[in-house]
Amino acid sequence: MKNRKLLLGIWLLPLALIMTEKHNLAAAESNAELRIAFIAYQNPDQLLENVKPVVGYLKHRLGMEIKEYVATDYSSIVEALRNKTADVGFMGPLQYVMAHRQAGAIPILGEIYNGKATYVSQIFVRKDSGLKKLEDLRNKNIAFVDPISSSGYMYPLDIFRSKGLTDKSAEKFFNRVYFAGGDEQAIRAVYNGFVDAAGIGQYSFNLLRSEERDEVVAIGTSRPIPSHCLVARKGLSKKTVEKLQEAFLNLSNDDENSYLLKYLYSVDGYVKVTHENYLEVEELGKRYDFIR
Repeated sequence: MKNRKLLLGIWLLPLALIMTEKHNLAAAESNAELRIAFIAYQNPDQLLENVKPVVGYLKHRLGMEIKEYVATDYSSIVEALRNKTADVGFMGPLQYVMAHRQAGAIPILGEIYNGKATYVSQIFVRKDSGLKKLEDLRNKNIAFVDPISSSGYMYPLDIFRSKGLTDKSAEKFFNRVYFAGGDEQAIRAVYNGFVDAAGIGQYSFNLLRSEERDEVVAIGTSRPIPSHCLVARKGLSKKTVEKLQEAFLNLSNDDENSYLLKYLYSVDGYVKVTHENYLEVEELGKRYDFIR
């Protein structure tokens, strides 16, 4: 697909960040160590600092060593789960479905925001752009997040397809399509006037400062999307999975420690999920040729 390599302000971290030495694999397989891959929506160095309190909590609850990694793209986490260089990873619905089909990964926890385990994607433009409806974006420039992002590509694309404006290819409707590499980069590309619109998750709006939010507006909204999830690699012991679920669920309801959630993507809490929660995502992924 043309223009996929045009990136806006992406923080580049090599795949090696979530790879470990071969001799560490044996220890992890015996559950002496749990390797967690986090996805960076903003500054990856800041995220690595932010998750330290949560990692400390998990280490105490699980009674095992935790090794954390941060990646700036979803494909790295999918690959790490497949190669068993990560045991669990945070990812969006589409990436989970791909990891499930490619590597037998399973979802174990879903995020809750504002009391819901679903969210939406939206199409944002500047208020002073004169763009009022989706049709106004024909032959304009748009920024998405990642070629395999649920809320940052597939579901925004579905917004235009459901209106009959395009089919499986965004290039047939837009002049240029960019992949910004992150939610904040995409929403700021709109705010700064680098692109005419951005197709991103609804909460990306909060990545702007309060005074900046007054300058952008959503002109399109997707169907509900199952929340992002914590995914376990194939073969991770049932005992470890259950202990992880228990730890996160306890954290969600722990008055003393629940404040730690603000350091972990600012979620309200977690709920158990299964593959059935993501069947619609799987079907949509087939429709748009993300998976076969």
